[in-house]
Amino acid sequence: MFQPPGQTNRKNTKPKMKVLDPDVDYSKAKSVHSISSWWGIGGIFLVLFVGNITNYTNSHLPDGLRNAHLTHFPQAFIAERAWKDLKILNDFGPKPTGSYTNEVLAVDFLNREISYIDQLKSRNQQLTVHNQIVSGGYVGVYMNKSAANVYRNVQNVVVKLAGRSEETTRHALLLNCHFDSVAGSPGASDDVGSCAVMLEILRVLSRQSEVNRYSIIFLFNGAEETPLQASHGFITKHPWAKDVQAFINLESAGSGGKEMLFQSGPKHPWLIEAYARSVPHPYAQAAAEEIFQSGVIPSDTDFRVFRDVGRIPGMDFAHTANGYRYHTRYDSIDYIPLPVLQRTGDNILALTKTIANGDELGSTERFAQGQMVFFDFLGLFFVSYSADVGLMINLSVVLLSIIIPFLSLARSTSGTHGKQIRSETVTGFLATFLGAGASGLLCFFIGLQLDTIGRSMSWYSSTNLILGIYCCPALLCQCLVHLLCNRLFGSKTTPLSLALKVQARLNGVNLFWGMITLGITFTGYRLAYIFMVLILFSLCSSTLISMLGLQNSVNKWLLVHVFFQIGALAWSTQFYHILMNMFVPITGRIGSSINPDMIIGAMASFATLFTCSFLTPLLFLLKKTDKLIAELVAITLIALALASSTHVGFPYRDDALKAPAVQRHYITHTVRKFFDYNGGERYTDSGFLLQELDRNAKKTIEGIAMPDSVTPMREIPSCEKELFCAIPFYSIWHQVLFENYWLPGLPPIVRQAVTVSLREKEKLNDHEHRLHLVLNGSTQASLIIGPKAGSTLRRWSLLSEIPTAIEFNGQRGHFVLLTAGVESEAMNITLDIRHELKNYDGPLVDLLVTTTHWEYHKEHTPVFNRLLARVPSWAHVVPSVAAVYSYTF
Repeated sequence: MFQPPGQTNRKNTKPKMKVLDPDVDYSKAKSVHSISSWWGIGGIFLVLFVGNITNYTNSHLPDGLRNAHLTHFPQAFIAERAWKDLKILNDFGPKPTGSYTNEVLAVDFLNREISYIDQLKSRNQQLTVHNQIVSGGYVGVYMNKSAANVYRNVQNVVVKLAGRSEETTRHALLLNCHFDSVAGSPGASDDVGSCAVMLEILRVLSRQSEVNRYSIIFLFNGAEETPLQASHGFITKHPWAKDVQAFINLESAGSGGKEMLFQSGPKHPWLIEAYARSVPHPYAQAAAEEIFQSGVIPSDTDFRVFRDVGRIPGMDFAHTANGYRYHTRYDSIDYIPLPVLQRTGDNILALTKTIANGDELGSTERFAQGQMVFFDFLGLFFVSYSADVGLMINLSVVLLSIIIPFLSLARSTSGTHGKQIRSETVTGFLATFLGAGASGLLCFFIGLQLDTIGRSMSWYSSTNLILGIYCCPALLCQCLVHLLCNRLFGSKTTPLSLALKVQARLNGVNLFWGMITLGITFTGYRLAYIFMVLILFSLCSSTLISMLGLQNSVNKWLLVHVFFQIGALAWSTQFYHILMNMFVPITGRIGSSINPDMIIGAMASFATLFTCSFLTPLLFLLKKTDKLIAELVAITLIALALASSTHVGFPYRDDALKAPAVQRHYITHTVRKFFDYNGGERYTDSGFLLQELDRNAKKTIEGIAMPDSVTPMREIPSCEKELFCAIPFYSIWHQVLFENYWLPGLPPIVRQAVTVSLREKEKLNDHEHRLHLVLNGSTQASLIIGPKAGSTLRRWSLLSEIPTAIEFNGQRGHFVLLTAGVESEAMNITLDIRHELKNYDGPLVDLLVTTTHWEYHKEHTPVFNRLLARVPSWAHVVPSVAAVYSYTF
């Protein structure tokens, strides 16, 4: 029916919904709240800009003081003096336990330097030096593998700076470092740099006229890499150990940079409070403590010994930057400038003074009251509070971050559109949740494909590629999921303005992170603060928007939101740098069984969500999203092309640019001798064992071995009948987990090897015999004891307990690591073996002893040298020579 203009059909007219966005340009169908499409690209630049700032703050160090500054700062830590001590220790070269450089040169230098400090100390100070040579052992469990760790004649240099309470309580603070290193590395950062810092702290404190309230013990230990042996010898056998009430452990898992407080306590919050009061350059994260103690980082420190064996509370510090150089020839003084020592020295000196003069050291148990949440913000300030307070803070921030925006938006609509606000909030939550899952799957697929085409770890030395091949696709995926959710779940007839709609979606992001925060909080983990702080920035912005009544303003609310998001970006990108700086180098030493692209891809996807989740809903404000999507697609394609088809994606780099990122290799020239039950030699063979430490190592190993071919460790002929394949295991924790390859070859020169002989076989009863064995030789060795079928190892003389047997190649054996510092005499061992048969008098046990010679370069054969010469310049190789003797008793 024709209807004249100006008339309406009242019967068919529906009531109009209230429109809160009246200023719409209907000719273009765009809201006045829309912004130019170029702002999407501007958002990406904002993220990158803030990320560069946090990268700078993560690496910024104070200027190092020189001797010339002594006139103005007579009681300050002087980095130049510490650097000179470091230079001497560094120039000794690698210092593995038992080597001449470690047991003679390093010990002599420490004693000489401490004697100089003693001569120049204040007359009010009392300084005592002990040189401890100690033997002992313990059962260690690492990476779910149990082994006996036995040491003989390892050395400690121990210094006590007496406090005023020395004649009464004798309580003391312990500072610990280790001066030994792994083979092939001077150990400038791990850990003689820490020893140089401790020498300078001793120098400064001994020259001040005022005596500290409590004594300070400086432990320079000579066997940490073996692992953790000298600290165990001190804490169990040194007479001063019982005086120690707290400790500060100085370590390194990198080379240079800032030292991070990554372990404390346990359950001694006063230590964190002392750190907060005293340290001028804070760098600490409670999350790092929980991550490290979870075991995902393949490393350990003396903190474990002091905490678990000594039952002493303490703090663990480590340099974590430039992990590529960790345990390589590049961990040298060339990469340790004065500012590194100055920053560490300033912090540890201030902390030492605070603890040594505080009340807590007099009765530490009185102050043992729960755990602390602690963190720094870009090194600008330090925050700490109890875990109980943290629970209340997390709960309050989460609830307020959801309630305040909802009430604010409801108030702006006069309370008439709560249902629509809730609907948009749920849509924002679903988009964030589904975007997280989809982006994770996309990064998983990219990592799988890169590994399939042989381009795994393309980001290893060029970490900016991670932004292109993982972060950009993750962000792209999250944006597309938001657009899809808007199409599927968003209301096309919502009465809410575009501004209110986007703010409701942002509240859905609050809901997402709030649920994660509360979930982590109620499971007892303190790292929930990471997400709480992110939500806190959103809470601040929504509160200010509500107070100023800007909810439906044209872009004013957006300016407030973006302003607070700059702080959130600083917080989130800080963690991106921490994660990548730590875990990217670690992927170079986790073996080949795990695809490292899966690890880094997952981290990048999560970091992208963590960084951009409060920015992604803003894409609905863009007049068009095509520019943003196109830019993300272009960056992703360019990055993938660089990673998969050019030299940019080659993982490794030598030191030509003074930024080495090397592939790691261990090659052991081995001779093996097999003896029968009567002591006769069954056969002898020799060859090279090559260890596979990362995803790409097999290609390099095959190239080194050419034109010969290598055999996987579990497929060599000796695996058919010999205990643990007669592999020269020096560290059961890593070598059993990683793949190794065998290359037959001429025998090495071995001038000294640990041998085992049977002195007596004593019958204890009808089922048990005692084997009296003699170990001759003083060097680094390992022992694998494999009871025969029907036999069980019941007791032994090595330790009071027997480690759980390790399974390898279908066999079970007890692993013993034997370390010798100063040369030792023959070692007598007894093994009590029980056999299930009565009066059994046959073979009871197989025994495999491996002698490993590190830093044995002068004895390398021409064949070995030729093999080592094939190792590429972008790889780091640790050569060793081993003798494996197999016995049956």
